[in-house]
Amino acid sequence: MSSAKTKRKEFSLKAILAIDPGARGGVVAMTEDGMIECSKCPASTGEMSLIISHIVNECYVKDYNLIAYIEKVHAFPTDARNSAFKFGMNYGMWLGMLASSGVVPIKVTPQKWQKAFQPLSKIKKDRKKELRQIASDMFPKVKVTYLVCDALLIAAYGMSYDK
Repeated sequence: MSSAKTKRKEFSLKAILAIDPGARGGVVAMTEDGMIECSKCPASTGEMSLIISHIVNECYVKDYNLIAYIEKVHAFPTDARNSAFKFGMNYGMWLGMLASSGVVPIKVTPQKWQKAFQPLSKIKKDRKKELRQIASDMFPKVKVTYLVCDALLIAAYGMSYDK
């Protein structure tokens, strides 16, 4: 009995999956040839699974090399226990969905991906407005909301700065 050697599939283009895992975050799939899909973070694990499955399958069918980025987040001492718990659960669910799909994400801190878009305000509210404006300028054909803004910029970071 001989063992069959499998040939590794060669991909033609890169695709980035970017996740801002907060309840008010978003998910973005972006390809090198300009295709962009945006979605706010779904409320259920079933919806998360559908999004991940759709993106993984599309990338496989269209020969995209999928690279996933997830914002590496943590709760702050000032967060309410309930919201910190939900935030951590959401982050863990995304990691689980990615793992079950065979996707190993690159965890990127907000400080790291935001460094690519400096200078930014130190005041959170102002910084959010600035990031939304940057995303709107970078992606004029996309309806940029606060929900998908960070995920869009994480995807742009991944597309441009992927090592």
